[in-house]
Amino acid sequence: MRLTKRTNISMRVLMYCAANMGRLVTKSEIAERCNTSENHLAQVINRLGQLGFVQTQRGRNGGLTLGRDSRDIRVGDVFRAIETGVPVTECFADDENTCPLIDACLLRPAIADAIEAFYRRMDEVSLDQLVCGNHRLIEMLTPEACRA
Repeated sequence: MRLTKRTNISMRVLMYCAANMGRLVTKSEIAERCNTSENHLAQVINRLGQLGFVQTQRGRNGGLTLGRDSRDIRVGDVFRAIETGVPVTECFADDENTCPLIDACLLRPAIADAIEAFYRRMDEVSLDQLVCGNHRLIEMLTPEACRA
């Protein structure tokens, strides 16, 4: 299984926001610290905002912050929301499935079980667990001017 770049960036954004609680963070600082383009970030931030994972504020003093408590953001929920519509393999794509084995293949249910086990495990992990007390991560994601 491979997660999309969009999911990876989504988690970077959420971890960045969690590491910088108490202030609005900007797209440009996330791009710099998380090694990603502002164009990709804009799309990801928009989607995370639609899903309620972040709150955004437009304007000169704008930015973003977490949309809910980091203890309430489960990695599995983020992955499911961002990966929705991305089939893990061709046989899970109803419209584009050309596999002639679909009616007899036992690999598909095995993959479905593995995916469900993966998401169950990710549901056990909160954003707070990834960031809180992770001093190395916080140091990497917090601009020097904001460190206490």
